[in-house]
This record gives sequence, C-alpha cells and structure tokens, in this order.
Amino acid sequence: MSATTDYIGRFAPSPTGPLHMGSLVAAMASYLDAKAHQGTWLLRIEDLDFDRNVAGADQQILQSLQRCGMQWDGEVVWQSQRQDLYEAALRQLGDYVYPCACSRKEIADSRLRLGDTASQIYPGTCRHGIAPGKTARAWRLRVPEPELGIICFEDRLCGSQSQNLATEVGDFVLKRADGFWAYQLAVVVDDAAQGINQIVRGADLIDSTARQIYLQGLLGLPTPSYLHVAVVTNANGEKLSKQTGALAFDRGDNDLLHEALLPAARFLGLQLSPASNLHEFWQQAAMLWAKKLHIA
Repeated sequence: MSATTDYIGRFAPSPTGPLHMGSLVAAMASYLDAKAHQGTWLLRIEDLDFDRNVAGADQQILQSLQRCGMQWDGEVVWQSQRQDLYEAALRQLGDYVYPCACSRKEIADSRLRLGDTASQIYPGTCRHGIAPGKTARAWRLRVPEPELGIICFEDRLCGSQSQNLATEVGDFVLKRADGFWAYQLAVVVDDAAQGINQIVRGADLIDSTARQIYLQGLLGLPTPSYLHVAVVTNANGEKLSKQTGALAFDRGDNDLLHEALLPAARFLGLQLSPASNLHEFWQQAAMLWAKKLHIA
C-alpha cells in the first residue's frame, strides 16, 4: 500500500477506566499505521456501555495520549452523542431486524440442549416471531443461511480470514435488552460516517469483523481495510483488560517513554535504538512500522 493522504484511521477506546498497556499497544499500532501512510488519525470515545463508563475516564484517556505524544486529527467524537445515527441505521435494515424476547438464561438453556458445538450461537428462538405472552427485549439481525453466510476478508497482518455467520455466530444483537446500542452496529455506522477506510485494532476483535462486513453490505456502506495486532496478556494468559486487573500505564509522573512506549513498541515487534525524546521515538517507530508492513 502506498503512502497516501487519503488514509483515514482511528483509535476508539471505551472510557471504562484509564488506558493500560493492552490499549496502548492498540493505540500505538493504529497511530503508527496512520503516520507511516502520511494519513489522518481520528479519535472516537466509545461510551455506549453506560453501566461501565467511569466518570472522567474519557478526559484521562485524552491526557494520556497527549502525554505520549500521540496527537489526533480533527475533533474527538463521543458515541453517546450519535445515537440518532444508530436508530436511523436500525430502521434502514427493515425486515433484516427482528425483536427477540429471550433472556440470557433461556438462550443458555437452549444452547445446552443443542450441544457444545452450538454454545456460542443464538438458537433462533424468536426468528419467526415472539412466543405468546412474551415481550421484546432486544433487536437481532438475521444472518444468511449457511450456504450464503460465508464472509471472507484479507487481513493486512493476519492474512486470509473467513467466517460462516450462520454456523459460527447466528443472528446477533444490534440493540440490547437494556436499551443500549450494541458494538457491532455502532462501530459500523461511526466508521462510515467518519470516512474511516483503515482499521487497525487488537486481534480480540477479529471475530467481529465478518459481522461488521455483513452489516456494511446491508447498509450500503464501504468496507474498510483491516489489520489486527496481537493482544497483550497477563501471567494467566488472559487478555489484559480492566476486568483482569490491568493497571494504568500512565501514573501522571512516570517515565512514559521508557516504562510504556518502548515496551509497547517491542511488543509490536519493533526493535528501536535508544531514543532520548518522544519525537525521536515516534520518528524511528514509524519508519520501523512502515518497513514491517512493507509500506512504501
């Protein structure tokens, strides 16, 4: 891929707490890819999971990125201010969307009856209508039948990927029972609205990509290019996250260059020479990233 100012990427953290090393790696990968392409790097705060948002975490995230020398282009976008766009997309999907009355327990019980192979797949209980006496709780998207449900894409780092939505996912939620918009719909709508054409993120989200490509097709939206980087794990092999006790990499007075940025770059496979300041670090890291990804 040649360097081009038409490149538009983004970093989209959730304000559920301060950034940790796992989120720094994802931010760094997306930032370096944008810089290596001489492109635009946008910042979006994905704050739709209102029950998990931490007051002030969004501003803390912005400050940490700036302390690291990662300056975004344009204005920061908050998903909570864009819910009318998600509602419009849901209406546009028409008959592809249907109400679901299933509780989590009912879905779990159905999965158990279907056996281990169906443990992650919605069993389709409400696909043809809600049972008498039941009330709609969520809204789901119909996926194609197995012979038509295979979505393929080429990941810039991980190579060829494919997923059969019917046999590996099932009809998935677009609006949750608690009234919150699901990640799959919101991210597709926002990426298109912001003109995002390059998505660089953690490999924990590669499983979501086929669903997002399917949604893009139904909504008549362009499909971006994807690149998924390895996720940072803890000593137990679990993805580093707030749920697994990940600590903030930015403590306000620590040496971010040596304690956070250099380790994150090494995790991404970039072997930097000693850097004395942030400018030198980012200049060298961008060149190494371009070499690693064969960016002209």
